[in-house]
Amino acid sequence: MQYLMMLYADEAGFAKVPPDQLQGVMAAFNAFTEEVKSKGMYVGSNRLRPVSSATSVQVRDGKTLTTDGPFAETKEQLAGYFLVDCKDLDEAIDIASRIPGAQDGSIEVRPIWEM
Repeated sequence: MQYLMMLYADEAGFAKVPPDQLQGVMAAFNAFTEEVKSKGMYVGSNRLRPVSSATSVQVRDGKTLTTDGPFAETKEQLAGYFLVDCKDLDEAIDIASRIPGAQDGSIEVRPIWEM
């Protein structure tokens, strides 16, 4: 079963990470990615641009409405995701706990409803 692992982090705090530490963070993410790839679990992943580049879209009474920014203001923002293939939720939770972003942010794990 596929699970979407959404990475939430404090975008403002992440922007303050010194460049030398940022290299270490990115190396940890690359190592994690290689780990799930080597296990044949990796389906895909992407890092998202800052919420300042987001546009929210709604349709009301047949009219398309857009607003700048994310749908909801929160302390942590959706920063990226991994899509992995796991045998069950327990395995997905184990994998999510190894995502480097879990150390200072949150990982939301949701099963994919295959269509």
